[in-house]
Amino acid sequence: MWGIHLDRQSELPLRRQIYQALGDQMINGKLKAGELLPSTRDLSRGLNVSRSTVSDAYEMLIAEGFVISSQGAPTRIAEGLCVEKMPDPAPRAAPHFERVFTADFRTGLPDLRQFPRFLWQQMLTKASEEMTPEQYGYTGAQGIPELRKEIALWLYRNRGLSVDAGDIFITQGATHALHLIAELICGDGQQILMEDPCHTGMLHTFLNKGVSVVPIPADEHGIQTERLKDKKCRAVYVTPSHQFPLGGILPASRRAALIRFAHDNEAYIIEDDYDSEFRYCGEPIAPLYAMDSRRVIYVGTFSKSVYPALRIGYVILPGQLQERWLQLRTYTDVQSPISEQMALMMFLRTRKLDRHIKRMRRLYGERRSVLLETLAQTFEGEWYAFGDDAGLHLAVEFPKLQFDDVFRKSSQEKGINLTPMEYHCIEKGHHQSKLLLGYGHLEPEEIRSGITLLCSHIKEYFASDIGMAKEGL
Repeated sequence: MWGIHLDRQSELPLRRQIYQALGDQMINGKLKAGELLPSTRDLSRGLNVSRSTVSDAYEMLIAEGFVISSQGAPTRIAEGLCVEKMPDPAPRAAPHFERVFTADFRTGLPDLRQFPRFLWQQMLTKASEEMTPEQYGYTGAQGIPELRKEIALWLYRNRGLSVDAGDIFITQGATHALHLIAELICGDGQQILMEDPCHTGMLHTFLNKGVSVVPIPADEHGIQTERLKDKKCRAVYVTPSHQFPLGGILPASRRAALIRFAHDNEAYIIEDDYDSEFRYCGEPIAPLYAMDSRRVIYVGTFSKSVYPALRIGYVILPGQLQERWLQLRTYTDVQSPISEQMALMMFLRTRKLDRHIKRMRRLYGERRSVLLETLAQTFEGEWYAFGDDAGLHLAVEFPKLQFDDVFRKSSQEKGINLTPMEYHCIEKGHHQSKLLLGYGHLEPEEIRSGITLLCSHIKEYFASDIGMAKEGL
């Protein structure tokens, strides 16, 4: 009746099914303006439902202006409801399914199997128990003071960095921080200089904000500061403690040159310190921020040291940027979730995070050694490992080979997931002989079997017609 088909097994109430069916017909023009609706009594009989169910549906239509009803007059359909349905010009994206690889050398993945989940759950529970009623409200865009204080203490004991908790601002991870920084200092269209190669995710974060990015080449020691000459910008993005993806440490002379450049051009240095806590020989590298807190914006995250889904990071901001940051954060997403902030504060305060990092540093160091040993045992030809003894991935160069997207796709077809260095290059063609091999999330046996499979694939690929063509043979 009236084009209404009720599904009595549905969880959607009958009154809402009637409301939706009538409303849809008014929108698509099947029911015309001014047309009378049947009485509640007639429609309830026709649909075999109670009169009150139909009355409720009519009340919803009246409240939203679909129909007009007055005392003693029949209910009529309102004017101006018909909307022409336009075809969708874009096809729907296919559902994304996570592919399982035999050898998965993705970069940046910590071993989440080792995370103390039971301990973390205890801290989340304790945090909820200790939260005051006021903390369930709005706690501020800067982040809770207790967490900022513990982060300041953690940076001091682990990095030798002395920072005021009042200069620390909690974020939803490093990507969120860069979104805000781009708006904060480049919202007027000014450009950013960015080390090249760089993390493509960070690059697209700036590009998606409409920022103009100018690449500055990086080598095994980091950004080549001599290439900054005569460049104009609002900021320079660098990863000085462990350059991604080449893995080098920015030398003191280049750090000094970078700071001089920032002062001379009234620019800021965005220091992304993404995994510096995992260094396997000697102490962690001192942040660039320690050399100049007026021009360096320090970005840190707990995605590698705790877990990525936590979505808690932080920035240390120069004083002149803080008021504007708070305004931007307030009108972007207000604040970070309070219970996770409280739990992380406890994780830091009890030194449980320090112990977890110490254990993982030893574990990741062992896996890095296994990877290097396996490469030496498996590959007979010439190859070189790049970068400092740190992080969760290894940059490897095979001087006589060239790896591109065709090679990456052929590797995936063989069950091998890896990234050619070129993927992270802004200007292509300078690092075609290098591969990135993530190892942090892999057990030693997974590393050994994965490298064996990779070696076999490389030999097969470069012996094929397409591989020979890449080599110019």
